[in-house]
Amino acid sequence: MTTSDSKTLGFGAPKLALPLPAIMGVLNVTPDSFSDGGRHDAPDLAIAHARIMVEEGADILDIGGESTRPGATPVPADEEWQRIAPVIGKIVALGVPVSIDTYKAETARRAVHAGAKIVNDVWGLQKDPAMAKTVAELGVPVIMMHNREAADANIDILADIDRFFERSMELAEKAGIPPSFRMLDPGIGFGKTIDQNFLILNRLETLAKHGLPLLVGASRKKMIGAVLDVPTDDRLYGSLAVHTIAMHKGAAIIRAHDVKPHKDAARLVAAIHRESASEK
Repeated sequence: MTTSDSKTLGFGAPKLALPLPAIMGVLNVTPDSFSDGGRHDAPDLAIAHARIMVEEGADILDIGGESTRPGATPVPADEEWQRIAPVIGKIVALGVPVSIDTYKAETARRAVHAGAKIVNDVWGLQKDPAMAKTVAELGVPVIMMHNREAADANIDILADIDRFFERSMELAEKAGIPPSFRMLDPGIGFGKTIDQNFLILNRLETLAKHGLPLLVGASRKKMIGAVLDVPTDDRLYGSLAVHTIAMHKGAAIIRAHDVKPHKDAARLVAAIHRESASEK
C-alpha cells in the first residue's frame, strides 16, 4: 500500500501511476442516476462533459451505464453496453485512464477491450461469479466496493465491511489478481444508514489494516443533504468537506462529480502531508 505522504499511487501497471490523492471524475451515461441521471446520456453531451473534466484535472474518468443508486432498476448487460459503446472510445482518446463502473463481467470485458484501464465493481467481485476471473484475464486493476442489499441499523457496519473485504480479497487471490492491482472502497451510501456512513468516514483509517489503497465516493450523497438540508445540486461544499477529511485520513482516490474544486482540495491535502507548498 502506498503511504499517505507518497507523491504517486502505484495502482496497477506503472502507466497508471497516479497523483496521491487522485480525483476520479464521475460520468454516468444513464437516464436515472441519483445526481446526474439524464444529463449526459446523449453521446455528444457525455463526451463534452468528459472533456471538461479532463481540462479540470481529472486523473481518472469513471464511466457507468447502469445506475447503482438504491432502488434503481437493474438493466441487462447488452443495454448497459449500448449506453457505453458510443462514448467510450472517444473518451479513452482524451488520454486520461478510464474506469468502467460495472458489476457485470461481460460489460467489463467489452469496456477493457475498448480501452478502459480499470474495473470499478460496486459489488466487490461478489455479484457476478465470472467477474474475478475476467478481471484477472484482462490484466487490469480492480476497485472492490462494499455493498449490501439493504441498510440495517442494528449491525456493526465496520465488522460487516471487514468480512466483505476479506471475501473480495479471497476471490481476487484465487483468480490471480495481484495485490498491487487491488483497491477497496467502503461504499458510502450503499446499503448503509446515514449514521453508518458518518461512522465509516470517522474511522476510515482503520480500514488500512487490509493493506490496500482506499477509494471514497461521497459526492452529493444523502448524508450531506441530511446535515445541510440542501438539494443534490447544492452539495458541493459538503462534498468537499467530507472528501477532504477522507483524503486526510488516507483515501488514495476520491470519486467526485465536481472535478476542479476536488482537484484543488487534493493538492492542498498533499501539501499538508508534505508539510511544504512545493510539489518537488
